[in-house]
Amino acid sequence: MSAPIPAQSLPVSPGATDLRDATDITGRTPRRVATEAILLVGGKGTRLRPLTVHTPKPMIPAAGVPFLTHQLARARAAGIEHIVLATSYLAEVFEPYFGDGSALGLHLEYVTESDPLGTGGAIRNVAHRLRSAPGDPVLVFNGDILTGLDIPALVATHRRSGADISLHLTKVPDPRAFGLVPTDPDGRVTAFLEKPQTVEEIVTDQINAGAYVFTRSVIDMIPAGRPVSVERETFPELLAAGAHLQGMVDSTYWLDLGTPHAFVRGSADLVLGRAPSPAVPGRHGERLVLPGARVADDAKLSGGTCVSEGAVIGSGARIDGSTVLAGARVETGAVIKNSLIGAASTVGARTVLDGVVIGDGAEVGPDNELLAGARVWCGARIEAGAIRFSSDQ
Repeated sequence: MSAPIPAQSLPVSPGATDLRDATDITGRTPRRVATEAILLVGGKGTRLRPLTVHTPKPMIPAAGVPFLTHQLARARAAGIEHIVLATSYLAEVFEPYFGDGSALGLHLEYVTESDPLGTGGAIRNVAHRLRSAPGDPVLVFNGDILTGLDIPALVATHRRSGADISLHLTKVPDPRAFGLVPTDPDGRVTAFLEKPQTVEEIVTDQINAGAYVFTRSVIDMIPAGRPVSVERETFPELLAAGAHLQGMVDSTYWLDLGTPHAFVRGSADLVLGRAPSPAVPGRHGERLVLPGARVADDAKLSGGTCVSEGAVIGSGARIDGSTVLAGARVETGAVIKNSLIGAASTVGARTVLDGVVIGDGAEVGPDNELLAGARVWCGARIEAGAIRFSSDQ
């Protein structure tokens, strides 16, 4: 993997206000408070397999660095100083890569769940590592969301409203795949609704976007030592008990990276500059080729394609909107679109891939044609011309 991006290369994003300068309800600048966050990175990422067979979801490279690097860099740019990572699946991968976080200008700590505890259980499980006073804000982020959220604005909303918990909400064109979060005219959450089954049940286009501000004392109210879902248990129960849950709608870039198609799209959007991150290791554009990769002069890379270190792209290959991980080989004349090519894998000459995931170390022989969500498992081997969706003429 690439080395972490040094802290000095991670400036505050244009237009962002450092959290340490956020104003309180009186409009005055409060005393400097060390802001901290919890990052939930313990999921198994089963929807992303085979990408997550050997690598936890937050560590899959997106635009040249592990996806988690983008989240940490944006948090640091917003003024967050201390982050606790709630780990579980393949937990041993995180600390050797990021260490104490000093290279990113952060102080990182790691807490590992022996058994999966869900979102709420994971938050409660790391509470002993927090330093905030009972009334201070603590940010919580899901580890699989790529977003342009204005983090300081969410904290400022929390402070102004006096909420127990504040939620980032985003508007989506089709909310049927999500739980709905309606709010009153002042932004106060009025309900948490399950995924709508009929048109009549779609009462809002606002959904939970996976970023929260908890008042520190509220975290200690989550039951300890058992699985808890904040979405299904904590938030609805607090609302029913009269707690103040505030919503802030921020409809800038937002993408749940839970599926291979979404992950590939997110990486391409980072390269293209559509998704904001100070951690992209190069200029925005149609392509990002990392040092140590070899690309033939007549190969064409477009659509936010990223080619990682040690990868080789052969003559005449055409790659659009795709990610080629470290040490992979794409041979002469291959055509790849909206796909992810795993580390140390091979795509044979003239093979066509569209919307495909190739697992680490797999070999796809020449003259194959894989389309429409095909997934080739890690280490698998497909012989030359073995799979096609069209005739061989």
